[in-house]
This record gives sequence, C-alpha cells and structure tokens, in this order.
Amino acid sequence: MGQKYLDKAREIRKGEELDIDSLEKYFLERIPDFGGIGEIQQFPGGFSNLTYLILGKDQQEYVLRRPPFGAKIKTAHDMGREFKVLSLLQPYFDKIPQPIIHCEDENIIGSPFYMMTRLKGIILRNKIPEGMDLSEEKFRNLSISTVETMAQLHTINLKETGLISFGKPEGYIQRQVEGWTKRYYKSQTDDIREMDILGNWMKDNMPNDTSASFIHNDYKYDNIVLSPDDFTIQGVLDWEMATVGHPLMDLGTSLAYWAEEKDDDLLKFFSLTWMKGNLNRKEVVELYREKTGKEIKDILFYYIFGIYKICVIGQQIYKRFKDGYSSDPRFGGLIYIINAMSKAGVKALDAGEISSQ
Repeated sequence: MGQKYLDKAREIRKGEELDIDSLEKYFLERIPDFGGIGEIQQFPGGFSNLTYLILGKDQQEYVLRRPPFGAKIKTAHDMGREFKVLSLLQPYFDKIPQPIIHCEDENIIGSPFYMMTRLKGIILRNKIPEGMDLSEEKFRNLSISTVETMAQLHTINLKETGLISFGKPEGYIQRQVEGWTKRYYKSQTDDIREMDILGNWMKDNMPNDTSASFIHNDYKYDNIVLSPDDFTIQGVLDWEMATVGHPLMDLGTSLAYWAEEKDDDLLKFFSLTWMKGNLNRKEVVELYREKTGKEIKDILFYYIFGIYKICVIGQQIYKRFKDGYSSDPRFGGLIYIINAMSKAGVKALDAGEISSQ
C-alpha cells in the first residue's frame, strides 16, 4: 500500500498549542530514557479529544491526548479512565497502542492528559487519499475484518481482565437513553423535530436485556489503524467512551456511522463504508451474529440509539463552536449533519429497516 499514505500530523491549530517546556520537564522527570521533545504536531482528524504527535529528540514518536479546550463534559473526556482502559486491555487485546504515562496535574499543560506509543499506519477518513488504490475487494476485506475485530472485543472475558469495574450492565440501556436525551436538550441550539421523535420513540421501546460486554462506543473506520503493507487492522484508537455495557448498543453506534451508497450524501461524512465492496448494514449484523454467537433482537432500536447518540455528540461540539470555544470550521457544519442523520433515523423508523440497500 505504501508508506506515503501513513496518517500524518500537521501544524498545531491556533489556540490549541501545548507548553513544550513544561511538558518536556514533566516527561524527563518521570519517563526513564526519555530523550526530550524535538517537536509537537497535531493530528487533524477527530471531533472530540485533541490528539498530538510528540516527536522525540531520540527519534521516538509518541501520541498525547487531552480534552478539547472549553469542554465541560467531564465523563466524556476522562483521561485517567482512557489510560486505565488501555492498561487493562493490553494483555488481552493486541490492537491498541501501549500506554506510557497519565497526568492529572492541570498545571503542566492546562488540563489532564496521557501519552502512549504511536501506532504508525493508514487511517481512512471520509476521503480516499489521492493516488491510493482501494478496490472493491480491499473494501470487502476491510469491512469484514472491522466487524470481526469488534466481535473479538465483545467476547473478551470481563472478570478475567478486570474490565468489569468499568460499568454496571443492569439498567445500562435505560441509563443511556435517559442520559443522551438529557445531554441533547442541555446542548440544544436549534429546534429539530426529528430529534424529539427519536428520543420519544426510544423511551417507549427500550429492550429489557442485560447482556454485557466491553464496548468501544465509537467504533468506525477513522478510529482504526491499518497496516501500510497489507491493509490489515493493526490498532483501534480513541477509547474515551469505552465501558462495560450492552454489546448491541456498540453495534448500533457503528451501524449509525456505517453509511451506505443510497444514503444522503451528508451521512457519508463520517466514513467510506458507502463505497462499493463494503458490507451493507444488514450484512454487518449477520456477520457479527456469526462471529459472536449472540442472539440479535431489536436491532432497529440499537440503530436508532446510535443515530441519536451521534447527533448528540455533534450537537455538543456544535454548541462549543457557537459559544466560541473552537474556531475549527468543521464544527460549524455539524448542525447540517445532525439534521440529515435525525431525518434518516425517522425514515428508518417509518420503514422498519436499518438498511437502505
């Protein structure tokens, strides 16, 4: 596939700079054999926690994660929690970066943060990199391995790993529906009738199921690192929302990100799953069923929940943009995606189907 398509960091966005001197002093005092900071860059992708590339003077490369400036959603930006997730997962799930250090002292860079090793590879966002050859066969294989990796995560033993401490399976579905509904109205900026419809429908149609797995909660193509040599999955990133919860809630979120060819163009903003060769949403569910052995009931509910949750996340980010906490132009267009996704959710309710194909 070639090294030229590796995910690259860029110049740090204005207003999101880090204090290099303070950070270097902190690392030199706490990390054995740390060679000092040569340069800091920023990865441009993502809409939540900020991600930086730390280039060491000794040619080592690290990744630092910190909450976005102006964020007040503590549970969604808990650096210590994300660091602990990686630490506990490491012996049982080989597709994660190695955690190095976590810092709660906000005096160092103005917020808590953690640092990990860099997983060097290709990350597919919403556009194919210029010159990259992605055949239908490659997309087919990628979509299959994406589902298989999720199934692998969902079948990890919670007690053996210690991950059971990250959540309470009982009442998880109800807590999520009520919690995301409250978050929406707390961050609401526009009247969107479809969001009201989806929220009310979820409250009236919650499955009574306490199945539990360790779930990623933001699992999609642009959180997956691919090998530049054979395009296989070598890592999964962004574990900030990972928890113990219902596995189909995780699958539903991924299905909501999983755009299809016939979907509205705005729904294709998040990933390349709509391109020919990829599994469609129904095929994703069937493969997941096969690989996990789990019984799949009420998949429409979980798909609608995924749509609603993604809309709320977008709404929270959009509100921060409107309130002046970020000048990132991507955030200003999120309101159009929220409108499009919520309309797609209502359309799915009317059709009783998760797939447009």
